[in-house]
Amino acid sequence: MAKTKKKSPRVRCEKCTGLCCRYFALPLDTPEEWGDFDDIRWYLCHGDVTVFVEKGDWYLNVNNTCSHLSPTAYRCLIYDKRPRICRTYKTDDCDRTSDEYDYELHFTSAEQMEEYMKIKFGDKVFDKLEAAKKRKKKSKKLNK
Repeated sequence: MAKTKKKSPRVRCEKCTGLCCRYFALPLDTPEEWGDFDDIRWYLCHGDVTVFVEKGDWYLNVNNTCSHLSPTAYRCLIYDKRPRICRTYKTDDCDRTSDEYDYELHFTSAEQMEEYMKIKFGDKVFDKLEAAKKRKKKSKKLNK
């Protein structure tokens, strides 16, 4: 049986366009209450943000290219003094060579989170917000 050579990280990076340097994902506390999910809905109101669940863990994904990624050569411009997260990154799970992500859940908009909240908490989950808004309007009218 022929042995297959394991590609070195340098070879893996040669043809890459810096996919791993075009976003970052931060772990989130697992949402439990309505307010937790509503906070996530707020995150999703911002551009280039998604939220995903992978192996039961929740993450905020921010699509934003590192300012030290060369726009033409796709190499790190501060490689020798790159941050610890970059130094410890393993190319075994490289975005270019690994399989597609297998998210349990992936939210790309606030509307998707609203639908999920309706499933989780019931169709009338946002009715209390409407009721509070009506009470506030009524209170303003009475105070005039």
